[in-house]
Amino acid sequence: MSDTEVRRRPGGRAARVRAAVFEATSQLLQEQGLADLKVSEVARRAQVNETTIFRRWGTRENLIIDALLADAAEQLPVPDTGSLRDDLIGYATSLAKYLTSPAGNALDRTLASAGDDPATRRLRDEYWNTRYSHSGQMAARAIQRGELPDGTDPRFVLQMLVAPLHFRIVLTREPLDPELPARIVDTLLSGLGTADSPQPGRQSS
Repeated sequence: MSDTEVRRRPGGRAARVRAAVFEATSQLLQEQGLADLKVSEVARRAQVNETTIFRRWGTRENLIIDALLADAAEQLPVPDTGSLRDDLIGYATSLAKYLTSPAGNALDRTLASAGDDPATRRLRDEYWNTRYSHSGQMAARAIQRGELPDGTDPRFVLQMLVAPLHFRIVLTREPLDPELPARIVDTLLSGLGTADSPQPGRQSS
């Protein structure tokens, strides 16, 4: 990215620097993985001073977390349709699209293969805790509307929703067919006992 491109980005210098640094971080994560990413290389590619990055983010891990969460917020908005089923299908469909894109696929594998040293573990925990906090709003709103029973754990709902998609991308590497999000959601809602959910494969006793 050239100096001219950085200067032309809208939103003021701070926003331009943030966008350039995030773009460089995302590219390097895809190319090199989590362990090999260096702030000096981010700075070089974003054409900013390394001290600027440390002054704003403090640590390499903070930068990576912020970049990953910013990308997720853009690619995975949390729907609010007034219907839990529609919200979950919309979110799962966006996630499936993201995970099958080159960037999303690479980042998912990067997070899955990251080590367990304290800094990496903190990075991973903070990333997923923040993601679940945002996306869990779908289940929390459904509890308030009476679509889900009181006491339902929103985080568990989201884990059950996204786990099959990540499993196929990272482990089995099966294709994500277009009907998969709806199939996952309907099976999930049937198991959670929502009043209006379909009952796939359930036999009366």
